Amino acid sequence: MGVCGCGKTTVAEHLAAELGVKYAEADDFHPKANIEKMASGHPLTDEDRWPWLDALAAWIDRRVAAGEPAVVTCSALKKVYRDKLRRPGVVFVYMKGTYDEVLARMSHRQGHFMKTDMLRSQFDILEEPGDDEVHVDVEIGHGTTPDQEAAAVIGALGL
Repeated sequence: MGVCGCGKTTVAEHLAAELGVKYAEADDFHPKANIEKMASGHPLTDEDRWPWLDALAAWIDRRVAAGEPAVVTCSALKKVYRDKLRRPGVVFVYMKGTYDEVLARMSHRQGHFMKTDMLRSQFDILEEPGDDEVHVDVEIGHGTTPDQEAAAVIGALGL
């Protein structure tokens, strides 16, 4: 979880490959209208997000029911969004960085619908996970690579 451009997808792909588990990218669950709205520079509302979060929760439920560990990316910026996704065994990995660090990462992305001018709106609504939420913080920046960040998650989870 984390704001756009923090490295969720890259680290999740590394985790899924290293652990040999299924992986889902939350952007693939967005309705077309959501993607068009974000691509045109408009932030999503909570009402825009609920069907998307419901689809992600259903995917998680299918993995849990099948006993299949998995990795899924999701911005999950507000606690109420994480509450929708929270299940026994679900651990949120918070890709934590400053606005400037994330902006620098985003400036290197090509072809993504989320543009850098939308980053501020994500930081504005971000509610960092609290002590009452099962999560691991991963500090981004400081010259760390996605491999190092994925290794930090695996170590923190004892996998």
